Amino acid sequence: MNSTPEPAGRQRTKQPLSEAAKASLGKTHTLFRIFVVTVLGAFFVYQLDVSYLWLTAVLTAASIAFGVVLLVRATRLKESRLVLIGTISGLVVSAIMVLLILVTALFFDEVREYQACVGRALTDQAQSACRVQLEGSLPSQLP
Repeated sequence: MNSTPEPAGRQRTKQPLSEAAKASLGKTHTLFRIFVVTVLGAFFVYQLDVSYLWLTAVLTAASIAFGVVLLVRATRLKESRLVLIGTISGLVVSAIMVLLILVTALFFDEVREYQACVGRALTDQAQSACRVQLEGSLPSQLP
């Protein structure tokens, strides 16, 4: 009647993955790496210069495409939570980048002048003057 208890530290072991499952997991991880690189690439290219706005838009579109594919793949194949959470977070960053790209494209000339002014500014006072100049060139109220 009394059975020997199992040690408390013993855990169930997972079944070894088949070759197809290993290949699928490898493909998902590769897609996730590409997705992360495109999201970070879009963010850092946006920081460089407004002249590279087209490259930021291309990288953002690619990151959204990879993110959607990865999200579908992660939910359908029950991949790890880390991949799922990372994909959702990256898609949120990509959505914010889309908004930044649209606003920057709308006020392209003003942003370009501001970046040139800040590039020439050597002091904090000169940078403040650039900021005031940008605020003056933008519309004061949007309807």
